[in-house]
Amino acid sequence: MKTQRLTSSRRDIAHAADLLRGGKLVAFPTETVYGLGADVTNDQAVSRIYSVKNRPSFNPLIVHVYVKNAAVDFVEFNPAAELLADRFWPGPLTLLLPQKKSAHISQRVASQSSTVGIRVPSHPVAQSLLQAFGGAVAAPSANLSGCLSPTTVEHVLSGLSNRIDAVVDGGPCRVGIESTIIGFKDNRAIIVRHGGIALDTLEAALNADLTANEKLPASIAPGQLPRHYAPDCPLRINARERRSGEVYLGFGSQDGDRNLSPNGNLTEASSHLFAELHALNSLGKPIAVAPIPNQGLGIAINDRLKRASAPKTE
Repeated sequence: MKTQRLTSSRRDIAHAADLLRGGKLVAFPTETVYGLGADVTNDQAVSRIYSVKNRPSFNPLIVHVYVKNAAVDFVEFNPAAELLADRFWPGPLTLLLPQKKSAHISQRVASQSSTVGIRVPSHPVAQSLLQAFGGAVAAPSANLSGCLSPTTVEHVLSGLSNRIDAVVDGGPCRVGIESTIIGFKDNRAIIVRHGGIALDTLEAALNADLTANEKLPASIAPGQLPRHYAPDCPLRINARERRSGEVYLGFGSQDGDRNLSPNGNLTEASSHLFAELHALNSLGKPIAVAPIPNQGLGIAINDRLKRASAPKTE
């Protein structure tokens, strides 16, 4: 199989939508990272996502829809979820909600869970593709499972070339880290995965503290595995200096071979995180990363770095 590299032209978007209808896998950009899309109603296509990515069978997928009104066909909203969806969709927020019994979704999308993660991406290419397709698309990150997330079409092709049917080139992803995932317990919001919308921003919208639960099973939502988002090379975090043989990823005044944000801007740092790690990983040397403030989007950055630096398990 040769992976087709498509543009964001109307003609190519229509072709990508036709591929999805035919049960094919199409990678496409969102504002967070590139996703690997399949028709949520097609068991064979969804199963192929797991196979192509070498993704654990218990790790669920996120459903992407064009507008909030489409989401209500799949999940049951509560008042807090309604508020968050109205405030942050389209955008990098996934809501983990009970699946409707009437929803036509492949059982493999939710894996072992009764809930479904769903979101409305804001990237114009994702919007165009979802609208042209006219349905919901299951789309985890378009990379091999556990590896660095893709934020450019080149990242996608480096891992999945000739393993998927097509990729739509929409340029670099603006947010650069995965969506924030919010679940609910007794209609109370719980942060399941830190991501592209900062915790304090969500708490301000809800006018409430979000309960953090870092020990949810991996079958509940993506991003829960101890080792994830990892480069091939060893990664050392909170490094204030470079050791012999290492390449150094700086932040702010702590400079290095590359710098996530010379001005110490966490939004800029999050948008550059995976691109910089891809660049340093290509050098084939151990990577050391400067300390990142654990506030705002820095919480999500540190979550990715902690999981990326976790030891490999057999």
